[in-house]
This record gives sequence, structure tokens and C-alpha cells, in this order.
Amino acid sequence: MSAHDLDEFFVHSVRVEKYLGEGSNGSVYAPAVLLSPTNTPPNGVFADDARKLVRNGKGDQVVSETTLYTSIDNAALFVEKSRVTVVNDADEDDITPSRAALVIKVNANDSGDLDLPDHVAVSLT
Repeated sequence: MSAHDLDEFFVHSVRVEKYLGEGSNGSVYAPAVLLSPTNTPPNGVFADDARKLVRNGKGDQVVSETTLYTSIDNAALFVEKSRVTVVNDADEDDITPSRAALVIKVNANDSGDLDLPDHVAVSLT
């Protein structure tokens, strides 16, 4: 098995703006990267809209409204405070997003030598 064994489940699209830090005018983000099942090669996500409590990087309990699952190849894009826009499924070029959120927590699930499907789970506000 590999990270790509789960690709058929990654049917949603998101735009990710990686958090780079704080600047004189507030938060600084990298240019948006589109993760989509229609990209070549496909690199979409699965968006699970289920409210749950998670712990952020400081250990505080916060509410997550959405959890994204994607290939471990995309892990570097998702750091705490990155801005993620779940793109309207009807049209990826639609400038009206379904919703925008910030990354609370990232779990990289790498099975190593166990040969299980590797993936990333990203908790969003």
C-alpha cells in the first residue's frame, strides 16, 4: 500500500495559503495552492464536516468544524494557522467559496514499514 491507495476518496478541492508568520501588517501567507482531484496528477482532499473538540498546538481545547484528509505528499502545506478555503464543488473557478477556515491541528499519519495507506488529517476552524 502507499499514500496513493486513498486517492479515489479525495474528491473535494481546497485552496491552501500556507502560514508564513507575522509581518508588520499581520499574518503573512504564501500564494494559494489548489488541491483538486482534477489536477494532474490528482491531489484532492476529503472534507468531513463534523464538529468535534480538538487540542491546538498550545494544548487548548477548541472546536473544529471540518477535518480534511489528503495524501501525505501535501503535508508541508498545512501548518497551524494556514488559511484553507474549501472550494465550491460545482465549479473550482467559482470565486465564491463554500467556506474558509484556519488550520488548528495537523496529524501526519505515516505508517513507515507497516505498508498502510499514509495520509494527513487536518482540523479546521
